[in-house]
Amino acid sequence: MSRISRVFLLGSTVAALGYAQARADQTLPNILWITSEDNGPHLGCYGDTYAVTPNLDLFAKRSLRYTKASSTAPVCAPARTTIISGIYPPATGAEHMRSMTRLPSDFKMYPTYLRQLGYYCTNNSKEDYNLEKVGEVWNDGGRKAHWKNRPDGKPFFAIFNHTISHESQIRNKIDPANRIHDPAKVRIPAYHPDTPEVRKDWAQYYDRITMMDKLVGKNLREIEDAGLTDDTIVFYYGDHGSGMPRSKRWPYFSGLNVPLIVHVPEKFRHLAPPEYKTGGTSDRLVGFIDLAPTLLSIAGSKAPAHMQGHAFMGQHTAPAQKFSFGFRGRMDERYDMVRTVFDGRHVYIRNYMPHKPYGQYLDYMFQTPTTRVWHDLYHAGKLNAAQSIFWQTKPAEELYDLEADPDEVNNLATSKDHSDVMKRMRRAHRSWAAKVRDVGFLPEAEIHSRAGNDSPYEMGHDDSRYDFNAIFQAANIATRKGKKATEQLPGLIKNDDSAVRYWAAMGYLIRGKNGVRKGRESLVAALEDKSPSVRIIAAEALGRYGRNIEAKRAAKVLMQYADPAKN
Repeated sequence: MSRISRVFLLGSTVAALGYAQARADQTLPNILWITSEDNGPHLGCYGDTYAVTPNLDLFAKRSLRYTKASSTAPVCAPARTTIISGIYPPATGAEHMRSMTRLPSDFKMYPTYLRQLGYYCTNNSKEDYNLEKVGEVWNDGGRKAHWKNRPDGKPFFAIFNHTISHESQIRNKIDPANRIHDPAKVRIPAYHPDTPEVRKDWAQYYDRITMMDKLVGKNLREIEDAGLTDDTIVFYYGDHGSGMPRSKRWPYFSGLNVPLIVHVPEKFRHLAPPEYKTGGTSDRLVGFIDLAPTLLSIAGSKAPAHMQGHAFMGQHTAPAQKFSFGFRGRMDERYDMVRTVFDGRHVYIRNYMPHKPYGQYLDYMFQTPTTRVWHDLYHAGKLNAAQSIFWQTKPAEELYDLEADPDEVNNLATSKDHSDVMKRMRRAHRSWAAKVRDVGFLPEAEIHSRAGNDSPYEMGHDDSRYDFNAIFQAANIATRKGKKATEQLPGLIKNDDSAVRYWAAMGYLIRGKNGVRKGRESLVAALEDKSPSVRIIAAEALGRYGRNIEAKRAAKVLMQYADPAKN
């Protein structure tokens, strides 16, 4: 029997025992999740005086509000993938936007465990997971799914997801007669230019949040009208930060910080978080990785061992994690690789593709007027330093102090005064990546090819297929400045492991014209590498910075792999 199979059997046994104990001790609570898309904590109850959110403000007065809650990803599908699995997507090969992979056959999505514990589970209605669904996950899903349809006597777990605050609705303009927020009064973050277009987009973002607030009020009234207020634990949260550019898709705190408000009725106060106080706040670090274990804890069961979060309420509450971790992979049509660490005050960002600008062209993002205006002003030379950063290439490391710099524009990574913080955050990143077996250090194609008939999770835990330490070291050498690191690239590009060779080729590309000149012979040879991923990076390096004859060869390689009919 495999280790993963043993883990699942243990988790199933514990779940069954937990269910029996919960049924013996008391009636299970109903659980309602109200979720909204693409909005950070821009709510009145979070101190935002510009926001108009009466329903959520009233809800917060009788609930507990988390001030440091985080998504794992600054975009919907990877974030939701974290929640449904209880596993970080970099561990399951599911970090890339709208990718598709699978869990080990013994692992289940959390609704399956809840149903085993006696819950009627509904989802109205978005899924958008980067993982294959196996079997029947929900009792009911879709726009008509509702807790009202449950069998008599069944506790319910129900989700209502609201898309009215989604990024797309910022550009779906509201009739001026129906506008709620005055663009002249909105606060513009330091990284955005102060233009009429930007003000209108931010004001409309707040308008959409007000509309979302009305829908939340409707969800809460349905519970009240059914006489279920005393029997229902209610969560409200957003799926990641604001849908405005540089929040959505970027793992700054502005892209990962979410509102999270939890109400526990008196009847089930024994299941509440230890710090629960009506109308109170909690600065505990909580995140999407914790939601599945928390649900199971509320239902009386410990989470299966493969889940990586800590329950923050219920019968099996665990200590808070010391750090929250985030990531950014491929966003739509553009590749990137970023990892983040948050300790409650400081945000550490590790950019593994620093040669790429923050603001790579993404067709969907450029449909927002703010993006286009911002881009054009940069190229016209009309932005200040903070506003210009987004259109430039990245440093390998970033560090921000949210207390002094809430807009995250003053990078402290090279500050001598913050050297101890940097060391601590680097260690946290390295420890986390090793612990979860982050397979994102593989090119996306190799995540799948190395897994074969297994899941990427299983491949990532197999040293014979994934030498994490060697690959992680190569990635860090590739992105590290200095002569010593550069001198290691010729050896790495001849390594037996294709992922090590990939990062060596990336290292030459990151170093630009001088790097490609020094590695020309190795890169030309890499155009014939057995790995398509290595060939592509070598071709990009030579195409950008090589001589004409090399650039022509590189173009042929890139055109070959650009053909979707063949690749």
